[in-house]
Amino acid sequence: MKTIKELQQEIINDFSFLDSWDEKYTYLIELGDSMPPMDPANKTEANLVKGCQSSVWFSLRCEDGRVYLEVDSDSLIVRGITAILTTIVSGQCAQDLLSMDVQFLDEIGLWKHLSSQRNNGVMAMLGHLKSFVSEHCTLPDY
Repeated sequence: MKTIKELQQEIINDFSFLDSWDEKYTYLIELGDSMPPMDPANKTEANLVKGCQSSVWFSLRCEDGRVYLEVDSDSLIVRGITAILTTIVSGQCAQDLLSMDVQFLDEIGLWKHLSSQRNNGVMAMLGHLKSFVSEHCTLPDY
């Protein structure tokens, strides 16, 4: 399995081929559209990410120290962002996710092309993920 940094670099590389922000937004929407639909039973209040302008659901589970993520959003752009996060997060070791950052979003230029509310939403998603890992995943003792 690829590391978080390797997956983030792949995303940076994918976005580097797109010249304009219209193309990048279109690509984000395509990424969101390519995700399998979330089981409607997982669209619960407990799975709703607090602090997002749009409705975003994270259905998380931890198995054998690895985290698996199923997501959905009512916003096309945010669904694309969650598709990127799913690519990076799903199947990764819980311990590695606690130190994950989203600096790669700056490298693809996303931070400066999202509203401050959307940027806060991305940080809320990351916080939701890390809270889940801390509370629900067994981490190794070092």
